Amino acid sequence: MSKLMFCRPALLLIAVLIFCGCDSTAPEELKREAGSITLMTWNINNLFDGSDDGNEYAEFLQSAGWSNEKYLGRINSLAAAVGKIDPLPDIIMFQEVESREVLDDLAQSIHKDFTWSHFAVNPGSAIGLGIISRMPLHDAKSHSISINGDTTPRPVLETRVQTKDGDFILFTCHWKSKIGGDDTTESTRRSSARVILRRIREIWESEPKTGVIVAGDLNENYDEFFRQSSGYICALLPDDPYCVMLTNAVLEGQKDFLIVSGSRPPAPVHFPQETVVLFSPWLNEIENGSYSYKNNWETIDHFLVSRQFFDDEGWEYNGAFAASFEPFTNANGFPVSYNPRTGYGLSDHLPLLITLKLKE
Repeated sequence: MSKLMFCRPALLLIAVLIFCGCDSTAPEELKREAGSITLMTWNINNLFDGSDDGNEYAEFLQSAGWSNEKYLGRINSLAAAVGKIDPLPDIIMFQEVESREVLDDLAQSIHKDFTWSHFAVNPGSAIGLGIISRMPLHDAKSHSISINGDTTPRPVLETRVQTKDGDFILFTCHWKSKIGGDDTTESTRRSSARVILRRIREIWESEPKTGVIVAGDLNENYDEFFRQSSGYICALLPDDPYCVMLTNAVLEGQKDFLIVSGSRPPAPVHFPQETVVLFSPWLNEIENGSYSYKNNWETIDHFLVSRQFFDDEGWEYNGAFAASFEPFTNANGFPVSYNPRTGYGLSDHLPLLITLKLKE
């Protein structure tokens, strides 16, 4: 289900989705390096305000010691950490945010230039996702995914970034986690991939030169297929001959999975030419990962970039990195998880960033 956004304070409730957003007047002069844009995605590990609203996790209730003071302290810590990233990102996509108000507090604490934002959450969910920007955002849509009567934990948030040098589309995501079993939950992640794939094809049907970027916590490694011993079809698949053979045997074409590639521009090598292939920096640019499980790195946070950012026109992909430095990491180089009892730490995920550069 897709639905156009309405400007705050209007609140839209349609079936299984709550979605709100706002378009503000951006400053005429934004402080950024000429001809470049930095985008960041970060799962900030359960950012709740200081009030009890009924959907909070147990450790973020006032009865558990959570308070407005702790909330404001965490806002300040997160904002200060983002402020250490140079250059300051122009667009930031956050996962695990409680509300639109929390997103606004965080945006204004980072920098007053973040005047554009959108937020999406499913009714009754404890956390949602949002985007803040120092550049105009338009045509926001929020896509809810239902599977056999069940709704995915979080929607997919689609926004159009508007620039004088050309627009592009962002999909902010937080796909289903693996709680319940890797293979059992894979169908839910594939359903999210199906929605994104459908929208990409719809966009390119009318705007073939408009680039798209899929970003966020996908709860799936870029090489998930091989980590799972090639046992089943994953929402992210490599452009590999075995994947072609497996998918052709089970499916009729590309319907609910995204193909990732390290080629520039991303283009199908083993899959049919009509296959949608997206570039992943994990394949040859970023070391380690953005999340650790039992001290093992995982690459579950992503930027997946379409071919239009490699065509020598307009905005071009320029590079990527994970914020693997203090205060985001500890002495061992792993993410510093937030502890609500002590107020120490930031998140169990590292921020992931990419830069786009205007073709001269």
